[in-house]
Amino acid sequence: MQYKLFQSERFSFFSLSSGSCGNCYYLGNSYYGILIDVGLGPRVIKKRLAEHGVELSSIMAILITHDHYDHIKSVGQLGAKMHIPVYATHQVHRAIRNNPMIHQNLNGSSKLIEKGKTFKIEDFHITPFEVPHDSTDNVGYYFEFGGQRLTLATDVGSITDEIAHYMGKANHLIIESNYDEDLLKNGSYPAHLKQRITCGTGHLSNRQTADFLANNFSSQFRNIWLCHLSGDNNNPELAYKTISETLIKKGINIGEDVGLHVLGRNVLSAKTNF
Repeated sequence: MQYKLFQSERFSFFSLSSGSCGNCYYLGNSYYGILIDVGLGPRVIKKRLAEHGVELSSIMAILITHDHYDHIKSVGQLGAKMHIPVYATHQVHRAIRNNPMIHQNLNGSSKLIEKGKTFKIEDFHITPFEVPHDSTDNVGYYFEFGGQRLTLATDVGSITDEIAHYMGKANHLIIESNYDEDLLKNGSYPAHLKQRITCGTGHLSNRQTADFLANNFSSQFRNIWLCHLSGDNNNPELAYKTISETLIKKGINIGEDVGLHVLGRNVLSAKTNF
């Protein structure tokens, strides 16, 4: 079905959950939407969508960033049983098929994407791009829709030139701020896990994200959401404080020049309209 949008039609973004407890994000309008990752149970997804007035039946597509279970938990149920198209790279689709915790075969719901090649879903023009992470394969997504541009990059081991390129094009950024360096260093994680997180194919720290945003800030930025916070080595107040103080030192006024938001673990975020 094709939807003809009025000029005034607005789009919305919100998070259903963000973090190792499960990741799921919504982007859409009053007619249709898409989900980026489905790391929650289908009943929880349906319930949290409904809290923002969105019917699960209006979901046109699921975009997968990578194959870790906290991003794909419900992909089989939603793809196979509800026939929602699932977009992912060839390697990620293969990993989903081979995952013993995914019991349904996607069959006709599988849609292949390639990094750097833009595809279209209704009014969304979407470009997947390479993101370094220790998964089978990993992408971020750059969206163009309704005169807006949004970039999402989660599970980011390091910020590459390619990530910086797509971040720099956006009005709205969803970027990982996984851990506080001191909390991780002095915490209870074993040495091998600390190494995995910090090695360049793990996750971004609050400091890394803060420095990137401060050094690459653009006047076209409207919203920044911090995602995938660790439950053991971070907290929302600390992530917000680290990023906001760094931006303020650069003369960037939070709330005036840009909105700064933290996406919570296993909680529904506020809805932001564009």
